Amino acid sequence: QVQLVESGGGSVQPGESLRLSCVASGGISMEGWGWYRQAPGKQRELVAVIRNDDSTKYADSVKGRFTISRDNAKNTAFLQMNSLKPEDTAVYYCVATYGVGAVECWGQGTQVTVSS
Repeated sequence: QVQLVESGGGSVQPGESLRLSCVASGGISMEGWGWYRQAPGKQRELVAVIRNDDSTKYADSVKGRFTISRDNAKNTAFLQMNSLKPEDTAVYYCVATYGVGAVECWGQGTQVTVSS
């Protein structure tokens, strides 16, 4: 079965950067990728999406600071997070889709903490 494994989370100070990675295994190539995040007491929200035509979409709160990208050969997606703010603190989840009907797979989540 398909499995997504996220890495790159951690604790940083405001203004610093992190890069999250998400690797898909299971022998199936992913077609679309997204990153969600969920902070304590808040609804899970979409952060960024990259589609099969390489178009992207970002939440207003991260535009200009975050960049989503993919490496199709490695079946891996990335989220480059610059100029991090305390309000970016959350568990970040990788999502990928494949096949007819765009079946979704979710990663286990990785914690990002931004504080001084």
